[in-house]
Amino acid sequence: MTYEDIKLRRMLDAARQRKLSRRSFMGHATAAGFTATAATGLWTKEVAAMTPSRGGTFRVAIHDANTSDVMDPGQYLSVFMIQLAHASRSYMTLINTDGSAGPDMADSWSASPDAKVWTFELNKTATFHDGRKFTSRDAVASLKHHMGEDSTSAAKSLLSNVTEVRADSDHTIVVELDQGLADLPYILTDYHIAIVPADADGNADWKDGIGAGPYKIENFNPGVSATLTKHDGWHGEGAYFDAVEMIAINDPNARQTALVSGDVDAVSSVDLKTLSLLQRQPGIETLNLPSGSAVTMPMHVTAAPFDDNNVRMALKLAMDREELIEKIVFGTATLGNDFHISPNMPYYPEGIEQRAYDPDKAKWHLKEAGMENLTLDVSASDSIMPGAVDFVTLYAEQAKAAGISLKPIREPGDGYWADVWLKKPFIFSKWGARPTPDTMFTLAYQTGAAWSEAFWSNAEFDALLLQAKAELDDTRRAEMYRDMSVIARDDGGSIIPMFTNYVYAHSDKVGHSADVGSTWELDGGRAYQRWWFKG
Repeated sequence: MTYEDIKLRRMLDAARQRKLSRRSFMGHATAAGFTATAATGLWTKEVAAMTPSRGGTFRVAIHDANTSDVMDPGQYLSVFMIQLAHASRSYMTLINTDGSAGPDMADSWSASPDAKVWTFELNKTATFHDGRKFTSRDAVASLKHHMGEDSTSAAKSLLSNVTEVRADSDHTIVVELDQGLADLPYILTDYHIAIVPADADGNADWKDGIGAGPYKIENFNPGVSATLTKHDGWHGEGAYFDAVEMIAINDPNARQTALVSGDVDAVSSVDLKTLSLLQRQPGIETLNLPSGSAVTMPMHVTAAPFDDNNVRMALKLAMDREELIEKIVFGTATLGNDFHISPNMPYYPEGIEQRAYDPDKAKWHLKEAGMENLTLDVSASDSIMPGAVDFVTLYAEQAKAAGISLKPIREPGDGYWADVWLKKPFIFSKWGARPTPDTMFTLAYQTGAAWSEAFWSNAEFDALLLQAKAELDDTRRAEMYRDMSVIARDDGGSIIPMFTNYVYAHSDKVGHSADVGSTWELDGGRAYQRWWFKG
């Protein structure tokens, strides 16, 4: 970077922070050699558009909404609820746009040398939407909601190594574990582990939807909509809108039409078939961000024929992943290799041989299983991902060369997570990105995990997972994750063909910083906090 570049950056930063007026900026820019036209362009594109202004109602069309959605954070399932949770509830920690863990309800944290004891210093100004002040009592209740034999939370496995959570003062809590857990600050960003008030008995009080996030819920109609207004006691930065309207639109065409017509200001996912047309649409801006969001096709290994690994291998080999990426998501994805660490995640294991389309080898595995002609149903819904049904339809065509007959079943979008996922033996599924491999492996691959969607169990994998949790040496930890990836690839019950980009769009009247989070749709689910309407 040249000295002139540094001067320009400092000038732009000063203008964005309102330390320079427009007139002063124009004067400095022209003195630096910019023409009046170029200086005006800099102000418009780099200052005015990047300087947050307050006010307005942010209207967002969101996919994957269900009438069965509930306010219990331990039972969050859908994209709609993940977005609503990040708008209305806060967490101990958060994921910054660069993927690092940052403060939210906890201002800071520290660990013992063996990472078995963690101390969190809590924010002293945070309040809940009903005016209650946030204290360590609330933090303890919120974490314990996901712990213990009676907990039904999907995040129970994430905190299974926690032996005690206690208040050390009004604004300090201590978390003790039975073994070291280096990723605890990242684990506490999981969208289930929201901070809610404690009731009189010290239990998590989640039923009324009260949180401590930037916006408070005024009305929630599951599967239809949610309306929120700004929380005046918001302890964090941002929250520039006066109000937020979340509208459930599961159909991708209807969602996109709502954006183009101006009925909404942003959409959580675009129809990839018409992405190129949308990118040429005046007044619309699209974002296309590589992520760790995985398409998975879990096979219930506890049921025939998936209890035979030869059948699982045949189905993995009968898929042409590159064709699926090209024709279904139009290149907006990264190739998957049947293990759940994406190139966007830390500890990605380089050099593992990429699984390729090989129908002849798939036939060999079927012969070994005594099933040379295999017929299966495969469930999917476009509410999970635009093009999901087309995905399984094309996969069915590819699998014919291996002697496999797949019948795509188009399932209703409403209730897919309640009635299809974890229920039917072979389906299309999609996971949001997780910040670390430990989070993903613990949620979905550890024996007995609530969201083990293939019901897979492998003792060697489990043993490595426990070792990796406590390993503080990054090199040794990376080796363990590599070994686990190979085990999941060659024995696991899930096909992982791709990691999709997050592709969504908004009106050009909406502003945001150049750095956008890629852990979830809409800036890691924090567009409501981080975005604004341009002045």
